Amino acid sequence: MLQKAFDKAVFLIDAANSEDPNIETVNGKVWPKELCYSYRMTEMLERYKPQADHVTQLAIRGQHIQRWKSPRSDYPMGRKGYHQWRSSLYTFHADSVAALMAEAGYDEKSLARVKKAVGKKELKVNEDSQLLEDVASLVFIEHYMLALADKYPEYKEEKWIDIIRKTWRKMSEDAHDFALAGKVKLPESLIPLIQKAVSA
Repeated sequence: MLQKAFDKAVFLIDAANSEDPNIETVNGKVWPKELCYSYRMTEMLERYKPQADHVTQLAIRGQHIQRWKSPRSDYPMGRKGYHQWRSSLYTFHADSVAALMAEAGYDEKSLARVKKAVGKKELKVNEDSQLLEDVASLVFIEHYMLALADKYPEYKEEKWIDIIRKTWRKMSEDAHDFALAGKVKLPESLIPLIQKAVSA
């Protein structure tokens, strides 16, 4: 029963993310953007904490579920609008993953766990939430940090050090050790900045 429910939940999450109209090409293969992201999250979890249970695996896989349905442009510009958008995203993602897990047959205790993790509740305290944050940060470093640098070439060194430190502060000591042990592929052109940011 547990494996059957897990397999169905994975199928439902992947089907939802496959609807993403935004595409990304990776090694010649075209992916719906959020499906690609969910696979990268799962792959990083398998490297970082392979012993994670099914509920945690589903939280990781569904963290950005159907993200395109709540665009940043729906909220006011500026810091306040950005935080409103982020808060609503956390709730949207948490409710969406929980709904699909309920459809797959998961109990209320499991749904509460996944909603807390995906909703980014009690970071640094709740193990599920912190593990999700660790994996998301590691995926950002390995797959998305360089793209951000390409998108904003006007960013000065101070700005990049601030971005890297903010990411680093979100991570646990285990995640720091994992990244510094060479188990994450760092963007080569940013390695000097990363080293400078985390060594200070």
